[in-house]
Amino acid sequence: MTRKKRNSILIYILLLFVAVLVVLPFIWMVVSAFKSQRELFAYPPTFFPTEWKFENFTEAASRGAISFWQMFLNSMKIAVPSTVFNIIFSSLAGYAFARLRFPFRNKLFMCFIAAMMVPAVVTLIPRFLMFRDLGFYDTYVPLIVPAMFGTPFSIFLTRQFFLTLPKELEEAAIVDGCSHVRIWWQIFMPLCKPIISTLAVFQFQSSYNDFMGPVIYIASDVKFTVQMGLSSFRNSFTSRYDLIMAGSILALIPIVILFVCCQKYIVRGIAMSGLKG
Repeated sequence: MTRKKRNSILIYILLLFVAVLVVLPFIWMVVSAFKSQRELFAYPPTFFPTEWKFENFTEAASRGAISFWQMFLNSMKIAVPSTVFNIIFSSLAGYAFARLRFPFRNKLFMCFIAAMMVPAVVTLIPRFLMFRDLGFYDTYVPLIVPAMFGTPFSIFLTRQFFLTLPKELEEAAIVDGCSHVRIWWQIFMPLCKPIISTLAVFQFQSSYNDFMGPVIYIASDVKFTVQMGLSSFRNSFTSRYDLIMAGSILALIPIVILFVCCQKYIVRGIAMSGLKG
């Protein structure tokens, strides 16, 4: 056996070991969703349940002030508009930084990059006071509007991707009389499926899994999101971990579907935007 082949085998064994470490907690969550509360804390522990409790999913879906499906719909009311707005406005800003020439362009872009280092908790209280004074408390507006201004990370990704596109495309469109908005929408955006898919997965996951935002701005039970519903399985006296696991599986379904649909574009989008190793 050659040294190169031996090194390849060792690398694959290491990767397999790391993959098992990453996947094992997820598998444990899946099998735990079918266990009873008592079996979850049984000693010695068992990996597979002795009795498969499929009713955990129906109980998790119906337990609480409102049904799981209503909370899922509420989460979609936040995640879908946030994702669409973030893609549109971040790509607009990314196009401007990549293709337009205006004073202090690079300095302004560095300010956007610097904003990535500011913890979200720093602006938490001022943002809450602003939306409360505007009358948007207990609405989804404070959770959607920030996406209309894009995010520094999304603007950075789109800018880096637009820089990889041939300048001849833009020059030919300008000769034909296209405005920059039309160039962005009709020429550049159709070529941006990789970066759009990447941003869609990142932003949807961030909005859908957000817990702190809805807890701060939402007060009515009928407006609870999925993450708030999962937290209702825990209180000061007991925690229904069997229902938490079952509810987590149900909550995970839309993210998995979105990732499966976009996975072939994600690696290409990140690599072409300048983040490859």
